[in-house]
Amino acid sequence: MSAIAGTHIVVGITGGIAAYKSVDLTRRLRDQGADVRVVVTPAGKAFITPLTLQATSGNPVHDSLLDTSAEAGMGHIELARWADQIVVAPASADFIARLATGLADTLLSTLCLASEAPITIAPAMNHVMWEKTATQRNVESLRTWGVTVLDPRIGPQACGEVGPGRMQEPEEIVQYLAQSRSPGSLDGVQVMVTAGPTWEALDPVRALTNHSSGKMGYAVATAARIAGASVTLISGPTALAPPAGIQVKSVVSAQEMLAAVESNIDSTDILICAAAVADYRPADSMPQKMKKDAPEMTIKLVRNPDILASMAARPSPPFIVGFAAETERTIDNARGKLERKKADLMVANPIEGKDKPFGSDRNALVLVDRNTELDLGQDTKVKLAVNLIDEIAKRFHAKDSAKST
Repeated sequence: MSAIAGTHIVVGITGGIAAYKSVDLTRRLRDQGADVRVVVTPAGKAFITPLTLQATSGNPVHDSLLDTSAEAGMGHIELARWADQIVVAPASADFIARLATGLADTLLSTLCLASEAPITIAPAMNHVMWEKTATQRNVESLRTWGVTVLDPRIGPQACGEVGPGRMQEPEEIVQYLAQSRSPGSLDGVQVMVTAGPTWEALDPVRALTNHSSGKMGYAVATAARIAGASVTLISGPTALAPPAGIQVKSVVSAQEMLAAVESNIDSTDILICAAAVADYRPADSMPQKMKKDAPEMTIKLVRNPDILASMAARPSPPFIVGFAAETERTIDNARGKLERKKADLMVANPIEGKDKPFGSDRNALVLVDRNTELDLGQDTKVKLAVNLIDEIAKRFHAKDSAKST
């Protein structure tokens, strides 16, 4: 049974094209067994009709601050007391500003101010609006009084521009709400995740790198945080927004990533190496851009440090999880990597075939330890990350219990 089954959830909808996703969000919440009431602002009704939301939620839609059908005409108080959780998706820049300054001029903002239920917002807006100092100040203000902000994703927007501002997908929001109500499998645990590619400079313009987008590592870091862990994310160069509630340290090269890992390893309980670290780097990086004068060029490469193996070789290593992206003999190669590097668990990531995971929102994972294999199947990276963290938590606690007996 879902952790949100039987709970009372208010879905707030503000003005923005992403309001169409709220229909799917409402349906998914009901599929999980939640009782849903929808509150829509006047601007929200310009994008989605109350009748559609009523059909999806199975309940009348609320849009009036002073509701004559409610007891004493104060529907916001009734909803405030009824709600176990309030989720505003999409949350416009206007709504965020009003809520941050305590304005109570719509049913939704008044409800949020009058309720003691946890509030989660999923912002959606033009990327310039999201990045404006005023918006970021308002977001941080909301975070200081306990509002959970699900940072928007980067991608193409309705205006034709590209950047951070896309509302998180309904699937991700439902996942967060379910996980936030469950006992945290990693409560009190310190987790460090490496993610993304590394960039090994040939000159100030060119580099050796790879196709990693960082999406899998970021999803794993977010799933660990939702499971209750304190998470540090060591990220190579990506186009992804920093996940909410996670300490992010940005690096470029493999050597910088190693240094960042080493600086945090003593307080780490679980290390998850999801980054695609370059195995080699140029022996010399040219200080100026190389010119294509010669018909051929030879570049001398030297080995990069092996972050996973060096952390596993420490006198008291944390629980270590590695990733093995393979184009052939996936399981055999993953198990060989597990044994060579002395990791606790290896995540085999087959990348052969037409459905390559680089840059995609989907992936396929197989967990390999010294004796068994567990196929997590093919799914979205968000869902796979949740299942992966669940398996890591089980193995971590089992190893921890064995050490203490």
